[in-house]
Amino acid sequence: MKRFLLPAAFAASFAMPAIACDGLEIVDPFARSSSAMAQSGAAFMGLVNKGDADCQMIAARSDVAQRVELHTHIEDDHGVMRMVEVEGGFTIPAGGEHSLERGGDHIMFMGLTNPFEQGDELAVTLIFDGDSEMDIVIPVDLERMPAHGHSHDHSHGHGHSQD
Repeated sequence: MKRFLLPAAFAASFAMPAIACDGLEIVDPFARSSSAMAQSGAAFMGLVNKGDADCQMIAARSDVAQRVELHTHIEDDHGVMRMVEVEGGFTIPAGGEHSLERGGDHIMFMGLTNPFEQGDELAVTLIFDGDSEMDIVIPVDLERMPAHGHSHDHSHGHGHSQD
């Protein structure tokens, strides 16, 4: 089984408190790509902010791809859904949450350095406003099936298992 950049110190940092946003928790992270030949993949997770201040994720980075961007889906004037980069990032409200899920907001990996394989683990750094960062490990789960719908209301339920 292949592993991506997981030195012990990095893996241990996942369990450490978030320096980025006091009280921020990452819930049920997973990544997937559409096929073994895919040049891109995406990561999904719940972002739960138990702190007293809003938290702004402005970027992410990882050695698993040439480019890593924060993306969402929007409907154009012709009713076609398009994936676009989110300028300014994602806000996780104080005492609230924000879901990264298929069909909605997500972390996009473009120009994969290796294919995503079931059971791989991806080392990813989440970057927050104020130059703070959080290192996490995201397992690849290619077997997860989509839920029966996509919620775009991030104020109810975690919705992290949707993909």
